[in-house]
This record gives sequence, C-alpha cells and structure tokens, in this order.
Amino acid sequence: MNFPLYIAKRYIFSNSKNNAINIINRIASMGIIVGAMALFVVLSVFSGLKVFSLSFLNNIDPDIKISSTLGKSFFVSPSQENQIKAIDGVASYSKIIEERVLFVFNKKQEVTLLKGVDSSFTKVNAIKKILYNGEWLQKDTYQVVLGYGISEKFSTGLLDYNNVFEVYVPKPGKGAIENPAEAFNKSSIVPVGIYAISEDLDSKYVFADLGLAQELLEYKPNQISGIEFKLKNGADESAVTSKLQTIFNHKITTKNRAQLNESLYKMLNTENLAVYLIFTLVIVIALFNLIGALIMMILDKKGNLKTLLNLGTEIKDLRKIFLLQGTLLSVFGGIIGLVLGIVIVLLQQHFEFIMITPTLAYPVVFSFENVFIVFATIVTLGFIASLIASSRVSKKLLD
Repeated sequence: MNFPLYIAKRYIFSNSKNNAINIINRIASMGIIVGAMALFVVLSVFSGLKVFSLSFLNNIDPDIKISSTLGKSFFVSPSQENQIKAIDGVASYSKIIEERVLFVFNKKQEVTLLKGVDSSFTKVNAIKKILYNGEWLQKDTYQVVLGYGISEKFSTGLLDYNNVFEVYVPKPGKGAIENPAEAFNKSSIVPVGIYAISEDLDSKYVFADLGLAQELLEYKPNQISGIEFKLKNGADESAVTSKLQTIFNHKITTKNRAQLNESLYKMLNTENLAVYLIFTLVIVIALFNLIGALIMMILDKKGNLKTLLNLGTEIKDLRKIFLLQGTLLSVFGGIIGLVLGIVIVLLQQHFEFIMITPTLAYPVVFSFENVFIVFATIVTLGFIASLIASSRVSKKLLD
C-alpha cells in the first residue's frame, strides 16, 4: 500500500481535535469548490457570447471565399466551373462582385460596398433569415436589398417609386476627366428588402443582382471579383482549398470564415483569455487558504510526524503526505465545483432563468473543453500550493 497516500486520505476525512483547523480546512475546500464553479460558469458564458456574436456572421459570410491575388477581378471559364462542381465537399457556390460605390437618395449621399450576387447566393448564405422587411431581390432586375443602417441614414422605405435612388460608379479608364457628368456609370435602383444583423454590418453592404454590378463596372459576363462556397457537413476544408488553388493556377487567395473576420475572432479570443486569467488569479488567491490549512495541519500533526520519523519514515515521504492531501482536496473540490457549474449552465440552457432582454436569454454553451481547462487549472494550481505547503516539513521543524 502507498503509505503517504493512505495517511493523506485519513487526514482528509478525519477531523482535527483543534476546531479552528477544521474550520480553516472547510474554508479552503469551499474556496476551491466556488472557484472551480465560478471559472466554469464564466467560461461557459463567454463561449455562449462568442457563439452568439459569430452567429450573425454565419448568415452573411461563406465557409470559404476566393478572390484574385493579381487585381480586383478575375475570369472564370465554363471548364473551371465544371471542375468546381466536381469538387467533393462543395455543397454550392456563388459568384460575386464587391466594389465600393456612391449611393444617392434625396440629396443624401453614402459610400459603401455594392455586392453583386447571382441566384445561388441564398444557397451559400442564409441571408433570407435576416431580412427585416421586404423580400430578396429577383434575378436580372435593378432591385437591391439594403442594410437597416443604410435605410435609416437615407430615411427610405421599400418600393419608393416617387423618389429616385441612384448608384454611381467611376468609369474605368485613364487620363483627365473633361466632363464630370460622364465620369460615372449610374443607374436607378429600387430597394425591395432590408436586412438587419448588427450595427456594423447593417451599413456594410447593399446587395444587387450580379448582372447589374457587371453593367456598372463594365465587367464582362464571366468577370467577377470572388466566389463564395458552402461546404458539405464534414467536408475537408484544406482539401477543398487545395483543389481550388489548382483549378485557378494558384492565382487566388482563399479565406475561411475565421480569416474573413480575423479581427473579431482575435478580439473574442483575447477577451476569453483575459477573463480566464482574471478568474485564475482569483483561484490563486483562494488557494492561499489551502496553503494555510496544510501548514496548520502540519503543525497540528507535528507529534505524529515526529513519531513516524523516529520509526524510519523519510522526510520526503512525510512531505508527500501533505502534497497528496492538498492535491486530493483540489481534485475533490474541482470535481464538486465542476458538477455544480455544469448544473447551473445546463439549467440556464434549458430553462433560461437569466435574460438579457425579455425575449433573449443570456447565452451559455456547455463544452468538454471548458471542463478540461477548469479541472486542469484547479489541479495544477492545487498541486503547486500543496508543494509549497509540504516543503515546510523538515527535520528542523520536527526536532
């Protein structure tokens, strides 16, 4: 039998004759339990906020997007489209054109992105889910779908035929402009829908038909600025990307959803790390109670330790007793805290006790990754605290 482990377990489950030490032990145990529970709940909340924030982007961003590395646009041939259709893992794709243009309505002006899309765009992006008002645009028309932010800036509604809504795009070419009126391609457009995602994204795009965008930019029928892809469930993203690079002779840039929103992902991950470090610091402070409790236990059991030393037990084994005792307390406290935290998270997921708004519950996500992170943090810090406390056992102390 492992002698230090046997003694450590006896010390955990038996009360000391000194009531103050028993109280300190309970406080140390409660600190570990509450710390583990709080860290897990907070990590679950931030995981929920991350999923909630990214859910907006899932409706407007594709799984993969390709663009030219040599300029704003590139050509896609029928043979290349056939090769794209043959790629295993691609569910659907949509050809797009993106260009920053000028919109004018009732003497108000706004420069934002015109995004020309083909009829397959709704198969790649769940854009129809975020339509706040109206309907999606029809193919080969001058209809557009505005963001809620742009519609507010222009104070415009839908199907307003009394006021002219115009889009201006600089004509391609070189040399000085002699007549400013001829420097732009322009067209009258009709808003038929308004989408609403978030404050930033609601002013980012104006969606139009791909043919209209090609007409304004004087692009050829097979000239586009990008292709967006929706992948099948379980598809190998790296394999699809590699095949796309081969099809376009490595003259394209490919980005997945995380790379398209790199700054947002970095911000969310940084916030998550900051919260983890802050609550880890709280746990470190709580573990000072564990160090104090173990030192008080060492002093309380000084007579027993001296007897064991006289019987031939080495100092390292006596230290191991309290190292194992503190580590076991951390393990048991971590498990109990995690169980309580998991119960709280699952109750919030299913019954939505805490609400942000009357219709929106505070988002939380249960994940085994967070379980592992919390348990590893508690056990590691508990081991270090126990190591510090057990080092107090020495021959000098027992003499």
